[in-house]
Amino acid sequence: MAGSGRREAHRGDDCGTVGTAGDFLMQSRRIRPGPERASIRIGDGSGVRFIPVRYTAMTRTDLEVEASLSDDVRIPPVGLPGRLELPARCLEVVAFAHGSGSSRLSPRNMRVAAELRRRGIGTLLFDLLTEREAEDRRNVFEIGLLSERLLEATRWLRGHKACETLPIGYFGASTGAAAALVAAAEPGNDIVAIVSRGGRPDLAGSALERVRAPTLLIVGRDDVDVLALNRAAFAALRSEKALVVVEGATHLFEEPGTLEAAIDHARQWFLWHIPARSED
Repeated sequence: MAGSGRREAHRGDDCGTVGTAGDFLMQSRRIRPGPERASIRIGDGSGVRFIPVRYTAMTRTDLEVEASLSDDVRIPPVGLPGRLELPARCLEVVAFAHGSGSSRLSPRNMRVAAELRRRGIGTLLFDLLTEREAEDRRNVFEIGLLSERLLEATRWLRGHKACETLPIGYFGASTGAAAALVAAAEPGNDIVAIVSRGGRPDLAGSALERVRAPTLLIVGRDDVDVLALNRAAFAALRSEKALVVVEGATHLFEEPGTLEAAIDHARQWFLWHIPARSED
């Protein structure tokens, strides 16, 4: 069962790891077209292994999924603007926490969201700050404020008729990754999976040890300072976790093929950690 935390060894021609993260690794090795490489560091809370991975080509089989719901929304209580899109037969919904200096209209996050929806995952992209708040640059580093806004959006999703039974995941970039981790560490906030792309998880501070959701950190190899910060945050996490280092990528994943690699890893992580539905 996905997310069961079983301790079974999995080995391939160039990898070996333990537990559900190992299954994710075996899946992710086969989905990246092209010659780009990544290094994946896996941990399940009891140990870590560092694994170099070369991706092999795979014919794309996923199909375009038409949205069964596509709405411009306002997140209470301050009316933050956002867009909720749910594909037909939606499996879960992922709330996006954008990075510093960005917004719900981030082209990279919109691209990630579109690919998630192709695989049956709904998305909520919304602004974490009001227009007035965004004018003060200091607010993009107010992790407490950003995490509270994400919690407000999470409560709104759980009260939305189309989403109330769906599991919820978080996708965070830059400071939004810290906000996602702090929000996920909140007692009673059951988040099924977290993905950070080029994030600052270190800014989550002591909340890292309280995160229960399986967490994937994706960082560019050439984003040297942020990579070091992610490695430190990775060590502090106590949940199921994985660190993916994408070769040739800098902070914004603007280099050819690097954003696609990050998207593939994020998609597999979210899909792998969808909880099995009980059959009545």
